Amino acid sequence: MSTVHDRGASSPQLLRRTNRQAVLQHALRAASFTAADAMAATSLTRATVLGVCAELVEAGWLHEVAGDRTEGAVQRGRPARHYALRSDAAVIVGVDAGQHTLTAQAVDLRGRELAAARCAVAGELDGHDLEEGAAPAEARVETVHALIEQVLEQAAAGDRRRLLTVVGVPAPVDSRGYSPTGDQGYWPAMNPGLVDALDGTVIVENDANLAVIAEHALAAASGAPTGPDAAAASGSAHMATLLMGERFGAGLLVDGRLLRGADGGAGEMRFLDVVFGDSRGADGVAALARRWTLEALARGETTSPLAAVAAADLSAVDVFAAARDGDDLARSVLDRIGERLARIAAILSSLLGVERVVVAGAITSAIEPVLERARTALPEISTPPYPQLVASTLGRDVVVRGAIELALTRLREDPLDLLAPDV
Repeated sequence: MSTVHDRGASSPQLLRRTNRQAVLQHALRAASFTAADAMAATSLTRATVLGVCAELVEAGWLHEVAGDRTEGAVQRGRPARHYALRSDAAVIVGVDAGQHTLTAQAVDLRGRELAAARCAVAGELDGHDLEEGAAPAEARVETVHALIEQVLEQAAAGDRRRLLTVVGVPAPVDSRGYSPTGDQGYWPAMNPGLVDALDGTVIVENDANLAVIAEHALAAASGAPTGPDAAAASGSAHMATLLMGERFGAGLLVDGRLLRGADGGAGEMRFLDVVFGDSRGADGVAALARRWTLEALARGETTSPLAAVAAADLSAVDVFAAARDGDDLARSVLDRIGERLARIAAILSSLLGVERVVVAGAITSAIEPVLERARTALPEISTPPYPQLVASTLGRDVVVRGAIELALTRLREDPLDLLAPDV
């Protein structure tokens, strides 16, 4: 049987690191384990496993735990030592740095929530703000930093190392964590160099990409297949997640792989301006509900109770509530949104072969009437096969959940890089 130390190690230091990596990866998968368990998983010798475990216990990443005993069993010889990851030894932070609302969550090394916090972004970005740039960017960095410190304090993380912070932003993000200087200054305003401005190891990612990561992980946790044959069962290997707040943004998973594109722009929906002949074609559900309602009222459709709501205060929540109460104007607006959603889903299905489109965001609990119209409209505008249209069950936490999932994936893939980078 081949062993880990046979895999091309060229020095004792590299060999030691490789062996530690293998044991840590096993510890992250197992609730607890014995030396025999680790030997079977890593092909290391017993002496090597015990030596590595002793080193990791001393470093604070593993600890010995009581082993399970079968009732009535006779214990012969020395009982086997059981080890487990010290999940409380460090903290991972996920952040959804949205345009209007920021959400942060701290979890342990198993992904269990320790603390969460949410805050509104002070002020609104306008054209002048975007041109000036420096002041709103500095304020945004300070707000994100303060929210992270808040959840760390709530998690009593003072004695724990913060391993990794993953931040989702409503802008395309390249592989280094930077956003291009486009969209009339909106993108750099949403991501003002957060990868450099925040403390510790930081990953910045597009929010829709994190949303599709969260949905894919949820499908895997539910037992749905996620490999090459997953499409037939759930479409989880070929899926899109549409964030549908102020703007439409898409996270795209094809053949089980996240699509990024140049500068991280694969999921940007600016092409909708051309498709719909609308300079605001990428407006999301919240923006469309407000805009189309106000336009209808301006045309004189004043029988709606929505006319009693001040234009500055009108929200998508008001429109959805009015539709639920049977208001004709609100229902027509929701029908129009459903038809637009159907066209977007048809484009994604035809162009990329996605079989499942998950709509996500804070308003998903009320989105079913829109989805019903979209499902009805698909055969009217497209040809089979039609993508499955479903609402996310993760609500407004979908991006922060994706941030945590990405962080945990990085930890499982290369734990030594985060837990003990100098070893």
